[in-house]
Parts: sequence; structure tokens; C-alpha cells
Amino acid sequence: MKHKKRIAPSTIIIYVILSLWALTTIYPIIWVIQNSFKAKNEILADSFSLPLGDLFTLANYKTAFERLNIFSAYRNSILISGTVAIVVILFAGFASFALVRYNFRGKKLLQSLVIAGMMFPVFSTIIPVFRMLNSWHMVNTESLWMSLLSVALPQIAGNMSFAIVILTGYIRSLPIELEESAYLEGCSAYQTFFKIVVPLTKPSFATVGIFSFLWSYNDLFTQMFLLRLPEHRAITRLLNELTSQEGTNYGLMAAAVALVVIPVIFVYICLQKQIIKGMTAGAVKG
Repeated sequence: MKHKKRIAPSTIIIYVILSLWALTTIYPIIWVIQNSFKAKNEILADSFSLPLGDLFTLANYKTAFERLNIFSAYRNSILISGTVAIVVILFAGFASFALVRYNFRGKKLLQSLVIAGMMFPVFSTIIPVFRMLNSWHMVNTESLWMSLLSVALPQIAGNMSFAIVILTGYIRSLPIELEESAYLEGCSAYQTFFKIVVPLTKPSFATVGIFSFLWSYNDLFTQMFLLRLPEHRAITRLLNELTSQEGTNYGLMAAAVALVVIPVIFVYICLQKQIIKGMTAGAVKG
């Protein structure tokens, strides 16, 4: 006979509190999405009703796609964010491996600078970064690739400190005997890194890549400064321009928010196991 496992009252209370907390985050997203399928006057009259029957309309999305090149903006966003994620994973991995396994002059200073790099927000550095990129002729250029690169470079620099801190804690927990065995077998430092370290630290690398991608995708501030031409704009920059022009057209604004948020939600749903696994592993082993 199998005995049913009794749930403690404290566990029920915890789940109720967490459910209510999750609802405060989930419901605003649902509210925005449902209002994106309503006309402006219907939102003003009753913004909480479901878009059923006569309330349902695709006019807001139709307007957004007619006025803007949405697919080109999505392409630009994916190129920028994908580049940021790949470069951050590669460079942060190399830096973390070197900081953990090698002793060299200035190592402690470099570790302190990595931590200090997390203390400066992008708002405090955007002016010198803009002047530097402008001196390299990467801003206000007709070249699409140069414009996208001008956004990717500061985002890569902004994500490096976070990535190094996460990866350093995880790599430090790995048994060094595995790397010593690889060295005795004739592996170089690069072979040891890619064949031993990377496979064992996949959760943390996945976490760093996902967060770097999402932060780059949502970084409107940097795009506002560096992406000036309409055909070069990423999705957040393009839809921000649309909503600022329309003023109080709340249906169109809700559709614009939905077009930005839905891909992020989709990415998180598909990769949530990797995110949670990487963050918890780093928390335990770091």
C-alpha cells in the first residue's frame, strides 16, 4: 500500500505566497497582450475585459507592420544580441580560466577591476563611448554592419564583468586533476579549455549566454544613441519610435510592447531549465 505524502501547512503557505507574487508579474504581461487586440476607444472604456467577439481586432498589429519594417528590425536585434552572447561567452570563458588557473603579476588587481566594472552603469559611460565610436567612424554611417557593431561593442564590454564573475566561481569548483591529466596527455591550454572545462561548465556558459542575449535585446538606451538611421534600428528602438509618434494610441502601444516582449518570453520558456540550472549551480559551487 502506498501512503499519500502529506503536505505541511507551511509548504501550502509558501506556495500561495509565491503564486501571488508570480501573479503580480505575469498578469501585467497578459493585460498588455490582451489590450493589443482592442481598439483605442475600447481600451479606454474597459481595459480589463477579454478581447472577444466585436472587441477583437488585429488593426494595431496591422498598423505596426504597415508603418515599420518589423522583420528587418528583428534581424538587426538577433544579429546584435547573438554577437554579444557569443563574444561574451568566448572572452569571459578565456578570462575566467586564466584568472582561476594561472598566477601572474597583477592578478589580484585585475580581479578587483572586474568586480569594479559591475559598479558603473551604462548611463555613466555612454558619452565617452559615443565619442570613441564616433572617432572610429562607426556612428551615423550608412554601413549596416558598422552600425550594428557600434551597438554590440559597448554591450559586450558591459556584460563581461557579470560573465567573468559567474564563470570564475564555477570553474574554480572543478577538480584540477582533470586538467592535469589532459596536460599529461599532451593537450595545450586551448585544448584543455575546450575539451575539459567547457563541457563541464555548460550550465554556467548557457546562463551567461542567455542573460547576455536578453540584456542586449532589451537595451534601448544604447540603441537610442547609436542607431540613427531607420533601416539600422533594432526592434526595441523601432517600436519605441512608433509609440512616441502615436502618443496616446494605447492599442498600438500595447501591440508594440507585445512584439518586443513575446520573443523574450519564448526564449525564456524554451531555455528556462538551462537558466535555473546554471544559476543554482553557480550559487552552490561558487
